[in-house]
Amino acid sequence: MKTQKPNVHPLSPVPLYTQIKEILRGRILEGTYRPHEQMPSESELMSAFSVSRITVRQALGDLQKEGLIFKIQGKGSFVAKPKAFQFLGKLQGFGESMASMGHETLSQVLGHRVVEASRSVAAKLDMKQGDLVAEIRRVRYLDREPISLDVTYLPPKIGERLASEDLAHRDIFLILENDYGYALGQAELQIEATLADEGLARLLKVEEGSPILRMERLTFTSEGRPLDFEYLYYRGDAFQYRLRIDRS
Repeated sequence: MKTQKPNVHPLSPVPLYTQIKEILRGRILEGTYRPHEQMPSESELMSAFSVSRITVRQALGDLQKEGLIFKIQGKGSFVAKPKAFQFLGKLQGFGESMASMGHETLSQVLGHRVVEASRSVAAKLDMKQGDLVAEIRRVRYLDREPISLDVTYLPPKIGERLASEDLAHRDIFLILENDYGYALGQAELQIEATLADEGLARLLKVEEGSPILRMERLTFTSEGRPLDFEYLYYRGDAFQYRLRIDRS
């Protein structure tokens, strides 16, 4: 395990745990500790920095809050892989956005069926509860690792056409625009934090109770008609959304 000679100053006004956190952060960012590599144990850090266990735990806790490390119960702390991100200022499909950044994407279609619209789905798509709607469930992969579960609802005629499309490699947005002639206009977004239940944890290969970003996205045509409604569940440890806002 790499434990370079530390440089902490007990008499500094900067708390010891903050100094240790900055040293460890520097090692992570410069690649001394690589993604998914195990960090030195608490005992090793205590010895290296000549500090108490609570000081080490404060430093590691701050690094975990920043998303630079993650902990596995009974095994220790590990360096987190840098999160992929998507800008929310532009309406794009997941594959379209990730491809522009050099990532490899793939989808596994779990289900493609026609169901009765629930009250919430019907309200979003301007239907009546119980009307038929197409439901498409997919696990999305980023660089060969599961990143999200997408549950998409569309008018049944569109869903029937999509059944013959290569949804493993193509975004639904691009198919709607380029193949079916729908001009997409805007989307309404709602994002909240939740926890992975047993089923979601199994699909995304995370621990049950892991943080999840849950998004509801309703996409309209350029004429303002609702066309595509989705529930998106992204791994909180591997993905983030970014948005730039201006003060007018």
